[in-house]
Amino acid sequence: MNVLNVLRVSYRSLARNKLRSFLTMLGIIIGVAAVIAMLAIGQGASDAVKQQIAGLGTNVVIVFPFASSQGQVRFQAGETSRLTESDAVDIGAQCPAVEYVTPVVRVVTQIIAGPQNWRTSVMGVYPDFEQIRNWPVQSGSYFTSTDERTAAKVCLLGQTVANNLFGAGAIPLGATVQIRNLPFKVIGVLASKGQSAMGQDNDDIVIAPFSTVQQKLAGTIYANLLFASAISAKAVDTAVQEITQFLRIKHNLRSWQPNDFTVRTQTEIASTADATTKTMTLLLASVAAISLIVGGIGIMNIMLVSVTERTREIGIRMAVGARGGDVLTQFLIEALSLSLAGGIIGVVLGVFTSKFVSDIQRWPVVISPQSIGMAFAFAAIIGIFFGWYPARKAANLNPIEALRYE
Repeated sequence: MNVLNVLRVSYRSLARNKLRSFLTMLGIIIGVAAVIAMLAIGQGASDAVKQQIAGLGTNVVIVFPFASSQGQVRFQAGETSRLTESDAVDIGAQCPAVEYVTPVVRVVTQIIAGPQNWRTSVMGVYPDFEQIRNWPVQSGSYFTSTDERTAAKVCLLGQTVANNLFGAGAIPLGATVQIRNLPFKVIGVLASKGQSAMGQDNDDIVIAPFSTVQQKLAGTIYANLLFASAISAKAVDTAVQEITQFLRIKHNLRSWQPNDFTVRTQTEIASTADATTKTMTLLLASVAAISLIVGGIGIMNIMLVSVTERTREIGIRMAVGARGGDVLTQFLIEALSLSLAGGIIGVVLGVFTSKFVSDIQRWPVVISPQSIGMAFAFAAIIGIFFGWYPARKAANLNPIEALRYE
């Protein structure tokens, strides 16, 4: 029996039971579709995280207030702060690897513009914030050093705030907004940054001079954190060391005392986020792969039933000259055909599902040829692996006993 005859007989056998063949493929279809969809969503999420981390700015170094102790009470990071505006100024002057630096003070409050109002975060920063965060304006301009020194009541609106207060597409330059009953002049609208890596809306923010927010809104002498930017990507680690050493000296910390601040870099944040995304992607892909194994078990089950149903047919083929290898090849081709056909349908369904999820949920997806090839190859391996035992069982049938089978 030549190869063409084996293929012809195999496909004719599958065609006789179309519904059963489709139901057998269903596990493979769902498994392949799930693998492709999960990998596409996971890869899309990973790329989105990388873009958002990159959106933090250029060579960013962030200094957070760390835990401190007062009596028997221990405060968590961020609950108390010893970071001040002078820390930022001195870092800029004393740390050669630091190019830009700004203290940050933040308050959450209601913003009013005419009949509209919106609750958002107001961030007080230096003009250097634009370079540190690489956050240009869409219209208008940033405030100046003079605005900072004089605590001018001027501000820039994020896209979300501008849209909710003045309507989508509006350019509210020169408009006045009320922040805690104080009038602030809008001098610019920030370019859109989208969502952060943690799912927060970066555009739901108002930027104002640090002195203005600190003195007139927050009423504090401390900064919530410090933003700094190294002179180059290679100088980030040097900047971290310089900032750490300088702040320990400035805060009068002894060698045995822990830091009362925490320094984090863009790279560290990106590595943590990327590791988390990869773990979730692997978990989702593993769960989806279980569907492929279940589909393979279904193929083996149906092939065993097929061998039993066609025992007499197998005996007749062997009696007229078919060898065990021919029978083995025939049943392996049937199992592989079911698996590959299910794989093809699964690929189409997986791509469609990924696009559907992207359109409905606005999630980024990345469908790579590698994921399609991997899922398709896995389907083929499943077909061969789970089809081998039924095929081997058919090939080892005794022709005489097979002819007697009723």
